[in-house]
Amino acid sequence: MKCPVCSYHESKVVDSRPSSDFTTIRRRRECLSCQHRFKTYEVVDTIRTVVIKKDGTKELFDKNKLLVGLLKACEKRPVKAEVIANEIEAAVVNSLNREITSAAIGEMAMAKLRQADPVAYVRFASVYREFKDVDTFVREIEGLKSEK
Repeated sequence: MKCPVCSYHESKVVDSRPSSDFTTIRRRRECLSCQHRFKTYEVVDTIRTVVIKKDGTKELFDKNKLLVGLLKACEKRPVKAEVIANEIEAAVVNSLNREITSAAIGEMAMAKLRQADPVAYVRFASVYREFKDVDTFVREIEGLKSEK
C-alpha cells in the first residue's frame, strides 16, 4: 500500500477491524519510511453475476433495480425491502453460477415476499407475472388463502 504522504510502497498493519455490516475491513497502517498512519478499506473482489433477461439480453446484476421493485411492492407495508434485497443479492453472488435468469431472481423475490407479507407478494406478482385482469388477482389470492 502506497503511503499518501511520502508515496513509499511498504507499510505495516497496526489494527484491523471488520465494518459494522461485515462487508469491508478497515485497516490502520503505518508507513515504514515516514511513520505516517493512515486507514485503508478492503472489500472482496468478486466476479460480477450476469442476469439473462426475458428477451435474451444480458446485463450485470444490479441490486438497486431489484430494490426499486421491492420498495414499490412493500410501500406502506411492514416489510423491510432492503433486507430482502440483501438476502437475494447474497444468494445470487454466493451461487457458483456467474449467470442467472431474471425469472430466477423474480421467483426468489416472490418466495421471500410470500413469507413476509401477502399484500406485498400480490403487488410484486401482479407486475412480475403481468396480471391482465381481476380474475388473475382473485386466483392468486385464493391460492394464498388455501395455503393458510
